[in-house]
Parts: sequence; structure tokens; C-alpha cells
Amino acid sequence: MMTAVKQSGVWAVLLWPYLLAVSIPLDCRDEQGNMSRCPFISQEKLLDRIIQHAELISRISEESCSLFEELFVPFPLRLQRNTVGYACITKALPIPSSKSEIQQISDKWLLQSVLMLVQSWIEPLVYLQTTLDRYDNAPDVLLNKTKWVSEKLVSLEQGVVVLIRKMLDEGTLTTTYNEQDLLQYDVLPDMLESVMRDYTLLSCFKKDAHKMEIFLKLLKCRQTDKFNCA
Repeated sequence: MMTAVKQSGVWAVLLWPYLLAVSIPLDCRDEQGNMSRCPFISQEKLLDRIIQHAELISRISEESCSLFEELFVPFPLRLQRNTVGYACITKALPIPSSKSEIQQISDKWLLQSVLMLVQSWIEPLVYLQTTLDRYDNAPDVLLNKTKWVSEKLVSLEQGVVVLIRKMLDEGTLTTTYNEQDLLQYDVLPDMLESVMRDYTLLSCFKKDAHKMEIFLKLLKCRQTDKFNCA
């Protein structure tokens, strides 16, 4: 196990400059905090950068979940994340799930679905940072990966918001979920409960990050070959 962790750490160090270099261009905010950068990027290039960002987030989230599982989750408990007590926080969101539903929804609803998923995960990932800091022997590679994903999710939100304005000519696209219903972390659990809850967060985010990537790639396909998008 330790060998695998060390190998993961080596790869993380080698890949980190590349990951940062390819993700920085999506940052839409200037020094004053205004989103003044991305509007000057063409719609096509902006969508390409957003997809690239989503691909990286999806990949790193999968690596983080696998590493957390290997380090902290006993094998008999790995299937329990799918039980009622460990439901995904985004389960209540009106996000299409079946292939037929996804194919039928409009470009506007694709974008709204991505934005809802992105925004619903920003605070839970910030919370995850505080809980992982309390783990004994949590490797830096895990902490760095989850921190990177948390930060880049905010950049992804900025890019999606600007893309919405470009494609739909709308100033703001509001979401319908209640963040308080999605996020309830008032009571600190015991260690095993904390592990399972964090494992559920990582597993659910991995699944939702993959959805974001699929939705954005479908949107890209519709821009280039509308009648042959599977």
C-alpha cells in the first residue's frame, strides 16, 4: 500500500506543473475580482478550455477517490456508500440521468445542469479539506489533489457562467436547489462515520464530475455535428 502511495506521490509531483499550466487560462477574474478575461475569448475556445478543465477535474477526482478508498476504507464497507444512509448530496437536483433524457434536453438545460452540479459541490469540497486535515497519516498527495480540485471547480464555475452569457445572451442563470438542503454538516461524527461520509462525498463527486464532462462534450458535439451526437 505504501509503495502505491509513494508511486502516486511521484506522479503527482511530475504532473503538477502540467496540470497547473493547462488549467490557469480558464481563470476569468482579473486582479479586482471582475470576470473581465473570459468574455474576450471566442465562444469556441472558451468551450474547449472548459471541457479541458472538466476532464482534468474528473480525472483527479477519480484518482483522489481511489487513493482515499485504498488508504482509509475497509473493504467490507466500500459498498455501503450506495445505501440510503449515504445518498449523494446532489440526488435531489433535477439532473437528467438516462441516455435518452440527456439526448433530448436542450443546450440551455445542459448548461444549467452543469452549473447546478458545479455550484452544489463548491462548499462540500471546502468542507472536505477541513476533515481531511484531521486524518492521521493522510498523504500530501491526497490533500493536494483534493485541494486542487476544490480550487479549480471555482474556476470551472466562472467559465461556465461566462459561456452561458455568450451562448444564451443571459446575464445570470439561476439554479433552483436549496443549498441548505444539500449541505448539512452541523454535528461532528465519530471517525468511522467521518470516513464513510468523506468516502461518499468523494465517490459522488467523482460521478458528478464525469457527468459534467459528458454534458460539456455533448454540447461541443452539438456545435460541430448536431445530427451525429451519441
